[in-house]
Amino acid sequence: MSEFLNHSVSKSSAKEKLNVALVGFPNSGKTTLYNWLTGSKFKTVNYPGSTVEYSSGTLISKFAASAHHEIQLVDTPGIYSFDPQSADEEVTLNVILNRSTEHSLNINLVLIVIDATQLGRQLFLVQKLIKAKIPFKVVLTMADLLLKNKINFNLKKLKEHLETDVLLFDGTLGQGLTEIVQAVDTDHSNTKTIDSLGFEKWTEDLHSEARQWSKKIVNDVAPDSKANLTLESTLKLDKYLLHPIFGYIFFFVIMTFLFTSIYFLAAPFMDLIEKAFGFLGDFLKNNIPGLFGEFLSEGIIAAISGVAIFVPQIFILFIFIYTLEASGYLARVAALIDRPLSAIGLGGRSFVPMLSGFACAIPAIIATRNISSKKEKIIAQSLIPLLTCSARIPVYSLMISFLFKDASYLLAGFVMAALYLSSIIVAAVASAVLSRLIDSKQKSKLMMDLPLYRAPKIKIVILYGLARAKSFLKKAGPIIFVLSIIIWFATNFPRNSEMSAQQIAQNSYAAQVGKIIEPVFIPMGLDWRAGFGIISAFAAREVFVSSLALIFNAEGEDDQQQLSLLDKMHQAKFPDGRPIFTVASSLGILVFFMIALQCLATFAILRRETGSLKIATAQLVTSNLVAYALAVSVNYLFRFI
Repeated sequence: MSEFLNHSVSKSSAKEKLNVALVGFPNSGKTTLYNWLTGSKFKTVNYPGSTVEYSSGTLISKFAASAHHEIQLVDTPGIYSFDPQSADEEVTLNVILNRSTEHSLNINLVLIVIDATQLGRQLFLVQKLIKAKIPFKVVLTMADLLLKNKINFNLKKLKEHLETDVLLFDGTLGQGLTEIVQAVDTDHSNTKTIDSLGFEKWTEDLHSEARQWSKKIVNDVAPDSKANLTLESTLKLDKYLLHPIFGYIFFFVIMTFLFTSIYFLAAPFMDLIEKAFGFLGDFLKNNIPGLFGEFLSEGIIAAISGVAIFVPQIFILFIFIYTLEASGYLARVAALIDRPLSAIGLGGRSFVPMLSGFACAIPAIIATRNISSKKEKIIAQSLIPLLTCSARIPVYSLMISFLFKDASYLLAGFVMAALYLSSIIVAAVASAVLSRLIDSKQKSKLMMDLPLYRAPKIKIVILYGLARAKSFLKKAGPIIFVLSIIIWFATNFPRNSEMSAQQIAQNSYAAQVGKIIEPVFIPMGLDWRAGFGIISAFAAREVFVSSLALIFNAEGEDDQQQLSLLDKMHQAKFPDGRPIFTVASSLGILVFFMIALQCLATFAILRRETGSLKIATAQLVTSNLVAYALAVSVNYLFRFI
């Protein structure tokens, strides 16, 4: 009877918390396992003092209801060694050893996730945990491929060598989850936090010994395979995808598809968001009279729209990146492109973020989280705003139309292509300069295992994209929202009820600032009205066109308005009769927009991703000063020509 009462009391009392860290190589299947176990019940946060993210979540209800513990899972960044060579590896080690300042990270158990086809390379991580007497269990992923390819594998012997549970997991179908949860949920009477002292006693001097130890185990448990298990299908694909010639062709085709997808697949959703918010804004403006209705419509709704408009691009970018990563191809891309990029101070991991920068700098800068080298990450984050994003296209189109009014589409397309190429050249030069200016003892190096090719699970891919989009809305959204509201007030006040929209624009605080600093724009060959357009463009580059249309009172809608604006630009003159928009000043505008970091949303993301207001501000100021100096130089040079 007493046993029954004790049992009842223990059942009714609160469950003891068990914090479990998932640790493993990149592409080992660790995050796939994590997503299966937590579903959507997780949050992504920055490690204290770092911009590196980890995810923390609880079990889905299917497993949580029957578990003896309240199990908290932490998905750590992928590592290649317990001797940290990157910020990601440093964070993983700190999480394991409970060096975080957050009380929720008191790790009790380490779940080592190992790709069974890469057992010889990844198993050595386990020895240090054994030596330090850190509690751990092992999960083998990709085990289904061993069976499929008839590779002998003695799981019982592996358990005997490691003296712990070794569990199998199929990431495609989610098989093995119940067994993994049951093994983790062993009914301990006491749950102790990992002690870092025991771990630090065993240094990486044991690295070579650990390699030999893991090789010996692999030879025992899988005697018919090599130390690093490989499959014929993967090798056949790599003959083409890593070929010194064909590899770059496939790479170019795949990356072109990725780049165009970010732009074209997102476009319908972005248009839908723009129309939805436009309809809502018009509805509020028409039904709520006065300034308050205008504020809700053009201030609040426009600001929210300015945040939401980026979500489709971010979602699409990250589902494609995750698909490439989960399939095993992204590791090949990094290996393939590493050498060419290393010549300008970058590496293979920088390519996808740089490429996506041609669509939008915001998701591209977020994608630099995958770069392990701090120096390389700073360089990539500095270069991405230089690449021609889609927001520059309206400005380029307007100025090209002004310069080549009666020219053919072929010539206009050639000039646009030249602007894209010029941005690449400028970025390459800037990278070479920055790589020499940034002092870093950490050398950029590419070290990775090439995983087997696998078909990613659609559910996991979508969850990953949604998580990244949610992270963007939560972290960058408030900053962009506040900055957009400030810009709206600056361009709409002071005012009274008798003023027209053009008069409000000409007398606004932003216009007043433009008139005050007009002497700054004179060397560029521009007056305060063009300066007003440049100042407004800090909200978003494409605002430059609409601001000019407003300040020059261009009439009509869409194409008609642009034709009217072009006509007004040809007629615009200084008080002494000199034309404002000339070939020289127009080329100066193109140069300025090519180099200047104007987009405040990009600045906000830089502030977030670098973790430093100083770095983001330095980049903002430096790029604008350089852009201004070059624009002035171009104006004077072509004026004399």
